[in-house]
Amino acid sequence: MNDGVLAVEVGGKSISLDPKRDSHSDFTFVSHAHTDHLSLGKKKRNGSRKILASEATAVIANSRGHDLETPIATPEEYDLVDTGHILGSRGFLIPDELFYTGDISIRDRAFLKGVRPPKAKNLIVESTFARPEYVFPSLEQCIHETNELISKMYSRGIPLILMGYPLGKAQLLTEFFRHWDPLIVHESVHEMNSVYRQLGVPLKEGMSFSQARERGMFQRGVPWIMISPFMSRGAEFVKTMKSCCNAVTVGFTGWATRARFGQVMGLDYAIPLSDHCDCNELLEIVRHCNPEKVYTIHGFADYLAMRLRSLGYEAEALMWQNKRKGESPRQIRKKPVSKNQSLIDSYFN
Repeated sequence: MNDGVLAVEVGGKSISLDPKRDSHSDFTFVSHAHTDHLSLGKKKRNGSRKILASEATAVIANSRGHDLETPIATPEEYDLVDTGHILGSRGFLIPDELFYTGDISIRDRAFLKGVRPPKAKNLIVESTFARPEYVFPSLEQCIHETNELISKMYSRGIPLILMGYPLGKAQLLTEFFRHWDPLIVHESVHEMNSVYRQLGVPLKEGMSFSQARERGMFQRGVPWIMISPFMSRGAEFVKTMKSCCNAVTVGFTGWATRARFGQVMGLDYAIPLSDHCDCNELLEIVRHCNPEKVYTIHGFADYLAMRLRSLGYEAEALMWQNKRKGESPRQIRKKPVSKNQSLIDSYFN
């Protein structure tokens, strides 16, 4: 792993895994269409980059303005395994030898099915919520609490803005709360919901923001729910909705397990609903894979590796490497990590 590229080599062929820049690997694996897992480089003019990804990932990535080539047929020696993170998300598997999870969830959530990870000698596992303070309540509890809140606010004529990342979380919110009317969908979410429908997920159409505005719905005393991207209280959109409609904001993210998350983000309510595994579920993945060696990546990688070693596993944290002039390839220098980097990099999943 060097300069933002994690790669494995098997049988003389190299495969880069969610590289942040173009690499010289024989294959490039793209686990899903969130920006933090897509290459920052442009599509190669000669089309020589061989992409391993699901069709849904390619469609979603390109709908968001990324240049992702059409995936090739997966060679028979590899498998792409559904990871339940978002529509189209996949893990990379060399049967019995190696499993790279990308971002993963083992919980069933609406049209997404939780994954049962395969067994492999080597496991590369994400660690976004690897610390013990991140234990999520059940999906049923999150939905029940939100429905009770919506009912309470509707009885008072108060609308609610349900916030989540516009790719992945917002589509789940659209499905979970489709029985509430009127359902308004923020423009950025509306576009992504349309792509999901094209890919076969029958999401409720709802009203776009512009349609709701034309119908005069943004006034006090008119209850509705809106599916929206994450925004802080200081965002002009949120200030406008609170001023004209007295709207209540509800944020959905795994980071909501932090006691002060809602306060820091300026949310009225925060629900710990995530598209990742919590700390206990990450350990469950490791137990089920039963690997000889575990590599941790993305998030609290150092902590998870330490925890796994205490449980008897051989585990190592993979960190981005910078080579300085005069350093040997074995000398690794960690990039400085800001206090909020893990929060930002996760895009509130």
